Amino acid sequence: AKKFIEEYLKTYPRISEYMEEVIKDAHEKGYVKTIMNRKRTIDELNNKNYMIRSSGERMALNTPIQGSSADILKKAMIEIYDEFNKRNLKSKMIIQVHDELVFEAPDDEVEAVSRLVKEIMENVVDYEVPFTAEVGVGTNWAEAH
Repeated sequence: AKKFIEEYLKTYPRISEYMEEVIKDAHEKGYVKTIMNRKRTIDELNNKNYMIRSSGERMALNTPIQGSSADILKKAMIEIYDEFNKRNLKSKMIIQVHDELVFEAPDDEVEAVSRLVKEIMENVVDYEVPFTAEVGVGTNWAEAH
């Protein structure tokens, strides 16, 4: 794993720069922010204990990425919910699992819901890098994968 990470960072040197910048900035400010400006204070960054401080640095690296992903998905969930209500759809959002949403839809709504969910998820934020969403359909979650 160590060799893989070293090769990866050698291939993509800007990632190391990004990581160093995030940690430096977090130490200076005491917090990090997500893409939607949600702020996470990280008190562990100032701890004298190396293990606790390192944990804080991992939180600082993780939050802008994972937290931003969560922000985006939650915004999509709200827009999907609102659109389902606006269109009087019988379909329901059942569960979120990491970066996936699971829906229950009557057969006559599956195609429209699939298009609608994909459209909202891919356009919920305007960002430099395009977002892509995949839709799977099945009688259960395993089948939909």
